[in-house]
Amino acid sequence: MRKLSAHLILDGLGNSYSKGLLTIGNDGTILDIQDTGGKLQEAAGIEFHSGILVPGFINAHCHLELSHLVDVFPEGAGLVPFLKMVVDQRTNEPELMATAAEKADLMMQKNGIVAVGDISNGTSAFEIKANSKIDYFTFLETLGFSPSRAEKAFEWGRACASSAEKLGLKCSIVPHAPYSVSAHLFRYIATEALRSGLPLSIHSQECREEDELYKTGTGGMFSHLRDNLSVDTSFFHPTGRSALRSTLEFLPPQNHLLLVHNLYTEEEDLAYIRGVRSLDKTWFVLCPCSNLYLQNRVPDVALFRKNDLQICLGTDSLASNHQLSILAEMKILQDKFPTIPLGELIRWATFNGANALGLGDKKGSLEVGKRPGLNLLTGADLNAQRLLPGTKVKKLC
Repeated sequence: MRKLSAHLILDGLGNSYSKGLLTIGNDGTILDIQDTGGKLQEAAGIEFHSGILVPGFINAHCHLELSHLVDVFPEGAGLVPFLKMVVDQRTNEPELMATAAEKADLMMQKNGIVAVGDISNGTSAFEIKANSKIDYFTFLETLGFSPSRAEKAFEWGRACASSAEKLGLKCSIVPHAPYSVSAHLFRYIATEALRSGLPLSIHSQECREEDELYKTGTGGMFSHLRDNLSVDTSFFHPTGRSALRSTLEFLPPQNHLLLVHNLYTEEEDLAYIRGVRSLDKTWFVLCPCSNLYLQNRVPDVALFRKNDLQICLGTDSLASNHQLSILAEMKILQDKFPTIPLGELIRWATFNGANALGLGDKKGSLEVGKRPGLNLLTGADLNAQRLLPGTKVKKLC
């Protein structure tokens, strides 16, 4: 058993404790949390830390298997050119991919990340995830814009799911994005989602080109599908609506849904989402470092806060980020939106992400009975409760 205290404890639920006292078991289970009112009594065995104690971080969106592509792509390329480069640079060298993924997994552990919603397009990182100290939920991402590929793409997902389950990995079969999944494949995914009840994830409103594809059947994404991927697009008829409005109805409202990136989400989109599913089962995953890397833009977080959305944080991959650090994502958001309280950022980085991945019963907050992991933030402005450029994270358990 350990007793820990610090200048400040932020529990992930929005509560703060000045010099609170946290008692944890040898296995990391929270046994007690006391509000001392800032008047901690000295006693033998109390570990006092200079800084802020917070729950372990949840990375709600990552591509571990792309870790070998670190520093390969130029910044500011835009999403469509990036997608082409990823296709061109993908490798069938499993040892190279596995070595890079193992390093990335250790990087996340060092950065205080205790659970990850990880995208997989293959099985190369499965054993690493199965043997990691991080709790992974794997989203098996299917692709197939042509209806003729739907059955094959879904069967591939089922084969990967079988491999994952043999290793004890939690997983679900999900769509990649509106611009890469046909209505036929969406229906296969929806049927399986209703059967399993597991969380779903989809890249959503990540670029203007996906809307152009659905509204007019033209633009950069259409050209990418036809010219770079050699997709027969003769079947496709524009809906005249946005990509979101054209595809969201395929995903069962009963399942948890992680909408990832949301870089171009506007008020009217949120109104539409409310009309087709409950916001209580919908999470908006922000990956600001990746968004800046590729498109020099971040989502309209002020809009999301005004609408009281469930926000969580992700890193995306090392192909579009310099590090896999939830702390780095929080620093970017605080810099771009300085009115966000630190306690709210911590909630996005912990409690919300855990609930999105179906892990809220054991991770995400400092509550009795949970084993959320424990991080220490040092070098922050304790009086203003703000992160500073030099703020660091240290994993305590």
